[in-house]
Amino acid sequence: MSVNTNFPACRICNQTEWERIYSGPVRAGSFGDETEPTEVCCCKGCGIWQLSEDCTFNDDTYASEQYREAMGQGTEVADFFKAHDSYQPYNVKGVGKLNYRDAVVADVGCGAGSFLDHISGLAKKVIAIEPTPLYHDSLEERGYHVYPFTSDALNDERNRVDIVTSFQVIEHVSDPVIFLKELSELLVDDGRIVIATPNRGDILLKLITDEFMPFYFRSAHRWYFDKSSLTRCAENAGLVVESCDFIHTFDMSNTLSWLKDKAPKGNKRLAGILPQMDQLWTSFLQATEQADNIYITLKKK
Repeated sequence: MSVNTNFPACRICNQTEWERIYSGPVRAGSFGDETEPTEVCCCKGCGIWQLSEDCTFNDDTYASEQYREAMGQGTEVADFFKAHDSYQPYNVKGVGKLNYRDAVVADVGCGAGSFLDHISGLAKKVIAIEPTPLYHDSLEERGYHVYPFTSDALNDERNRVDIVTSFQVIEHVSDPVIFLKELSELLVDDGRIVIATPNRGDILLKLITDEFMPFYFRSAHRWYFDKSSLTRCAENAGLVVESCDFIHTFDMSNTLSWLKDKAPKGNKRLAGILPQMDQLWTSFLQATEQADNIYITLKKK
């Protein structure tokens, strides 16, 4: 590792010293597409990892069809459901301690609303915040109150929301502290925010670092969090961490395939790997904070 002096001051802690942890191409969109060589550096103040700005998407990309096309997901509502519905049980598990019945709920970066469809029958009011206009008509037809950005929702919903969720979004935004501050402005005094993001403690980053880094880092993800850096970010936004959970979304076969082939093979079960082994593997990774996703629950100070 070497010191990098070209990165700007950290948006989390304003530290100006960075340590280079990776140099090379990263995933540009769907697997197989790579960027030109770039860098990922670690802030020596708060420990967050950041992808070089010359490689990241700008905010306007998420309000266009370009992002979904780059991800290879298609631009129809049905395409979104096909790509994201299978992840919703993990999201439901990640926020399972919270009671949605008769609550006002906002999902920020909700896409076409896969998660909202799971809780809309319980919630009193559902707010869908999504920059991509492609999904707005469908969200409104299902009865959701739609806004493109949190700043727009604040005009009507400031201090009125009981639960704010945001899954796999904070790693994309320009400034995660400002992002969390805006979410907190939606909350009632005793409300909760649940944030999910990829876990930088993912075991594959430890087991096959050189082979996994070019796949794990991607141009859509500006920030890479572990528990400590995500907690620091939340505290700088004036929030308190109530709980931090780790949820793994791939089975043991996926890990073994990576170790064998040094490349992604999806989530195909290998011969001889029983469901009981998957359960033990998942439980181990979650208990040791090496799962692939962090779910953090936050409240106001």
